[in-house]
Amino acid sequence: MTGWIWEYEGYDPAEVRLRESLCTLGNGFFATRGALPECAADDVHYPGTYAAGCYDRLVSEVAGRRVENEDLVNLPNWLPLRFRLPGEPWLTPETATVLDHRETLRISSGLLERLTRYDLGEGRVLRVRQERLVHMAHPHLAALRTEFTAEGYSGALEVEAALDGGVTNAGVARYRDLDGRHLTHVHSGSAAPDTVWLHCRTRTSDIRIALASRLFSEAPVTFRKENRRAVQLTRLHLTAGRTVTVDKSVALYTSRDPAISDPLHAAVDRVGRVARFADLLEAHRTAWGQLWRRGELDVPGEAGAILRLHLFHVLQTLSPHTADLDVGVPARGLHGEAYRGHIFWDELFVLPYLNLHFPEVSRALLHYRHRRLERARTAARDAGRRGAMFPWQSGSDGREEAQQLHLNPRSGHWLPDHSRLQHHVGSAIAYNVWQYCEATGDAEFLHTKGAELLLQISRFWADAAAYDPLLGRYRIKGVMGPDEYHDAYPDAAEPGLDDNAYTNVTAAWVLAHTLDVLRTLPEPRRRELDERTGLDRSELEKWEEVSRALHVPFHDGVISQFEGYGKLAELDWPEYRRRYEDIRRLDRILEGEGDTVNRYRASKQADVLMLGYLFSPAELQGLFRRLGYELDEATWRLTVDHYLHRTSHGSTLSGLVHGWVLARDRRAEAWTFCQEALRGDIADIQGGTTGEGIHLGAMAGTLDLVQRGLPGLETRDGGLRLDPVPLPELSSYGFTLRYHGHWGVRLRLESGRLEIAVPASGPGPVDVCLPDLTARLQPGETGHLPLPD
Repeated sequence: MTGWIWEYEGYDPAEVRLRESLCTLGNGFFATRGALPECAADDVHYPGTYAAGCYDRLVSEVAGRRVENEDLVNLPNWLPLRFRLPGEPWLTPETATVLDHRETLRISSGLLERLTRYDLGEGRVLRVRQERLVHMAHPHLAALRTEFTAEGYSGALEVEAALDGGVTNAGVARYRDLDGRHLTHVHSGSAAPDTVWLHCRTRTSDIRIALASRLFSEAPVTFRKENRRAVQLTRLHLTAGRTVTVDKSVALYTSRDPAISDPLHAAVDRVGRVARFADLLEAHRTAWGQLWRRGELDVPGEAGAILRLHLFHVLQTLSPHTADLDVGVPARGLHGEAYRGHIFWDELFVLPYLNLHFPEVSRALLHYRHRRLERARTAARDAGRRGAMFPWQSGSDGREEAQQLHLNPRSGHWLPDHSRLQHHVGSAIAYNVWQYCEATGDAEFLHTKGAELLLQISRFWADAAAYDPLLGRYRIKGVMGPDEYHDAYPDAAEPGLDDNAYTNVTAAWVLAHTLDVLRTLPEPRRRELDERTGLDRSELEKWEEVSRALHVPFHDGVISQFEGYGKLAELDWPEYRRRYEDIRRLDRILEGEGDTVNRYRASKQADVLMLGYLFSPAELQGLFRRLGYELDEATWRLTVDHYLHRTSHGSTLSGLVHGWVLARDRRAEAWTFCQEALRGDIADIQGGTTGEGIHLGAMAGTLDLVQRGLPGLETRDGGLRLDPVPLPELSSYGFTLRYHGHWGVRLRLESGRLEIAVPASGPGPVDVCLPDLTARLQPGETGHLPLPD
């Protein structure tokens, strides 16, 4: 990596899937993995293309049970472009000797380049150079330029380009027992001498998908119709040292797209009007340049290069084009099929960054949740609860998509999956509503859809909380926390845990903040809300009571992850590290031994410590005081230390959260975890998972670590509040924000001072609050404020 360029040298089959994920190109509407166009899907290569929100539901027979699952659909492959000498096999890295191979990802312009030299024997070499883009200005377009150069010979080269509708969802080995054949009614044809099309549907969601491809070649182009493929052929004449170029431009539409009538007509019409590659590239670069200005991040060294890559992948999944779509935050981006493309709680780590750069995207992602509010209310009613119970895994329509079974690849066992008990996803949605409105000042959203979401989530928590007269407190039972290792008590007949500390504290926060919002609603809007929801004073009194009396368990002077946690056995961590080295997935190791992680004080990822990620020290102490507990610094330090030594970090989010929390408590240790968060995907520290799709929440979280975590930045009470944490390894950095209508507020922290510049145009002054200093900056003014030691 060198600044804005990521380069891979050499061809290594073991590294292909990882490169394909990290070289994915997208634009917020669709994305395509960085596979070589001459290679079909097999055990090495996987050329997947995914459109945001394009799901399909199938039923499979697994372990003697019918399993229903909804997948983000692998769409017809637009990439195929293969080549060969007449009468010879098609050239791929598996069929020919590769002399040189280099892949270059230019993240500043969203361009993927590859250069390969194939040895053809007898001193003949074919040099293949390609440039690829998925257009950021025109979200339905993609293009591939291929340059062929003969070295040491002259002669013919056959080139075949295709649209392939014969694809399946097969990118994750452990899902292959599930039915992955989502495409049906595949038809193809030719619209012009240089243009072909392919049309199909998804099997149950009945989404119509259409692609049209136009091939530009100096030689004649012919069409051949094959089973589930539209094929174009051209025969080039190569002269030694002379480069011959073939351009392939593609348009992709679905019936879910706004402002179209027929996706096939739209695709054929659009590709017929497409410009040549050079013109497409110019507009594409301009669009990326605008995005980089809005998301400007100035961090030196290797950390800065990785952060730019992370922002690149966030923007390819969630760009301004996303604001026009009904989609959520897929945990693995649009980069692969892990988690089946589902939406979890990862927006908790993504929206805080987007709020301050691309708030229109944040608002659209919150709309995704609001559109599924009625479905969440139905789920709550079905569970005997009031309010809204949002699903742990979501897809197209908001029903629960968490699987009933999951495979332990270590033991080969299919096991019950109880992750749907993670009801804290509702609190994550409420937290994001509040954060978005604080960052943007969007009172209209807060007073309408935001207030409705907060109300129904609060209603669920108040109803889920049962009063325990022996404790004199309210308790929430039968849940799972963020840890995910623990889903039941040892030897219990039923899943679920009682009084998960993270769940209860965040539920109390939701209730308290919803009450604040309701108090400040304009009276006509409050009356409307009361009439629509049947909200009355007695219910609000209950919310107030619950928000002050939820039970938080403690043991040995630290916050317990859940009630009874302190009674669990201690694990012999050194022994398991000695025997297995990598124990990130300790749950799978123990299950393979016939044991269960439910018996031990062992966590997959941050759980209690998530409270230190969401809330500043002062706010967290205030939350505990409201609940009737004193959380002093010593207790929090003991709590951090307790879980720090009992966490296996089986999630890429865990290093991020630990680095964030430790930055304020143990700076010497914090950077180790920050580095793990930064390198999570580029080094594939989870052991092969990145090849199935990047970890979007962790990537966005590292951006937010620099934006909010280290500066201690809060958007609260109408101002920017900062309480910086100086890390020696990252002592100088800067970034640009969009805040309350101000585009391009620049902050830079270095050498014990904060420089903040407010652009000349804007709605009014910006208040900046440091622990011992407050300043008001007018539009066009730059402030230089000293930072405390």
